[in-house]
Amino acid sequence: MRLEEKIKHIPAKPGVYIYRDINGDVIYVGKAVSLKNRVRSYFQKSKNQSPKTRSLVERITDMEYIVTDSEVEALILECNLIKEHRPRYNVLLKDDKTYPYIKVTLGEDYPRVLTTRRLVKDGSRYFGPYTQVGAMNETIKLIKKLFPFRTCTNRQFGNRSRPCLNYHISRCQGPCTKNVNKEQYRQAIDEIILFLEGRQDDLVKRLERRMHQAAENMEFEKAAELRDQVQALRKVTERQKIVSAGLEDQDVIAMARGQNEVCVMVFFVRGGKLIGREHHLLKNTDGLSREEAMSGFLKQYYAQVEFVPKNVLLSEDIAEEAELMGGWLSQKRGSKVTVKTPKRGEKARMVEMAAKNALLVLQQMELEGQDDKGKLDQAVAELASHLGLTKPPFRMECYDISNIQGAEQVASMVVFEEGKPNNNQYRRFKIRTVEGPNDFAAMQEVIQRRFSRGLKEKELLRTGQISTKETKFNHLPDLVIIDGGKGQLNVAREVMKRLGVDDIPTFGLAKEEELLFHEDSSDPIVLPRKSQSLYLVQRLRDEAHRFAVTYHRNLRTKRNLKSLLDEIEGIGPTRKKSLLEEFKSIEGIQKAELHELENVPGMNQKVAQAVYEFFKTNEK
Repeated sequence: MRLEEKIKHIPAKPGVYIYRDINGDVIYVGKAVSLKNRVRSYFQKSKNQSPKTRSLVERITDMEYIVTDSEVEALILECNLIKEHRPRYNVLLKDDKTYPYIKVTLGEDYPRVLTTRRLVKDGSRYFGPYTQVGAMNETIKLIKKLFPFRTCTNRQFGNRSRPCLNYHISRCQGPCTKNVNKEQYRQAIDEIILFLEGRQDDLVKRLERRMHQAAENMEFEKAAELRDQVQALRKVTERQKIVSAGLEDQDVIAMARGQNEVCVMVFFVRGGKLIGREHHLLKNTDGLSREEAMSGFLKQYYAQVEFVPKNVLLSEDIAEEAELMGGWLSQKRGSKVTVKTPKRGEKARMVEMAAKNALLVLQQMELEGQDDKGKLDQAVAELASHLGLTKPPFRMECYDISNIQGAEQVASMVVFEEGKPNNNQYRRFKIRTVEGPNDFAAMQEVIQRRFSRGLKEKELLRTGQISTKETKFNHLPDLVIIDGGKGQLNVAREVMKRLGVDDIPTFGLAKEEELLFHEDSSDPIVLPRKSQSLYLVQRLRDEAHRFAVTYHRNLRTKRNLKSLLDEIEGIGPTRKKSLLEEFKSIEGIQKAELHELENVPGMNQKVAQAVYEFFKTNEK
């Protein structure tokens, strides 16, 4: 059905609408109380539409929708779809996928406290996300000082015959050797959760009760330990600023808007005390009002946090969305959540304080960004001038070959855009057609594979046979650097001329002297010492070398592991794979005990004994 027909037949019910572009990629996800009215409003000519909305409508070639029973359900679905597709026209949290969490593994008999970047529905409690990794690590360090809990892996835990060092220095209660029962151990975990929730006052009261009880039972050593815990916790709480006389749990959220970015500051108020803060950066906010930007942030932020407080205070009035957001968060919390924008009094002052902090962070980042961008712009412009290019190169690619005596030959392609690494565009190659140490032939193969694949993808995109999601090489560079000097430059240019991409400026970089060579000149180009252009080329070359060497090392490690295991009787491809999956490396297999080897899937006692004896003999 054509887009016009779909729009005519869309129902007047709550739900989510999804817009796609010519490549089939999701470019926008939205929710509506009436899908019919909301979707049609996009395609009615209006002078009031923002440039961003007009740009979106121009790119829409297909649309689909999902009907829900309520607007709250539509909101939840919208949050999930934005997180999955990350559409280019939705407000997005920058790098939100990389934020770490603190995880308490409540699904285990003796839970642990870990850091993770993945949320898994396994019964665990998650705290975060933490935008500042240093703050999270400090929290973990403090928890380890205050509460005894196990830090060993489940495999280590199940195979211990005596407690580890942590037990002897009172950092663990020794559950691995049954020195504590589950109920007692779980008590410490419950206290850790209280601490992570910011309920330090409740935790202090709980520990004081246990301290007095221990003293009455004449367990003076235990009472002294609890006293030390209480004192340490009081020192923590003394440093926290009391911001609410009502002793409430609140998130205070305010935003500041810069030239190209929005910074949102979140203050965590627990029990009336400010226990922490985090800032988040938003992109795709051009043309949006402050209220729309705030609403977009709330959807993504609360879709990924575990704990929702009773009150959420905002710097922007999100109008009718406030009630809807409150309904969704109430479902998530399991009790009523109020979302409001205070206008006066103590709560308004808290919001103002968060807004000031957001502005300070944004100003600092803009100053740093301007300084960095100025240096990068200078470096790219300088390089273009020294190389005689007509304009500064936006995309630069550098290639490097790595091998040891021809074994496991690999190559790397690293990409810098606007003078900065774009890791998502990095590519690595395992050399297929070259035997022995022949860097020239290896470079020819890599250049052939890279540009022939790129040209093919561009043609398939043009004819609509593939989408941009399926491409890896369709973006061609404005500048190519070949790490290896004039010889490797010449073989690379031969391939580029054959493929018809020789209009791309290409230079060879001598490994030692850092001289740049062009095919039409016998004299090298010498970049000025201590110039930004030289530093840029060095960073590009070093990154290509690092990426190639890392890939080569990984392949070599796997090869060595396989060749060693081939010497052991009874070890075939299936058992090799099982051992590698279980112990990750040859060092892991060397350190494994006999009973650990026996427990690997596919192993038996005889073969495990052979592996164990092989490595123990080689150690001697």
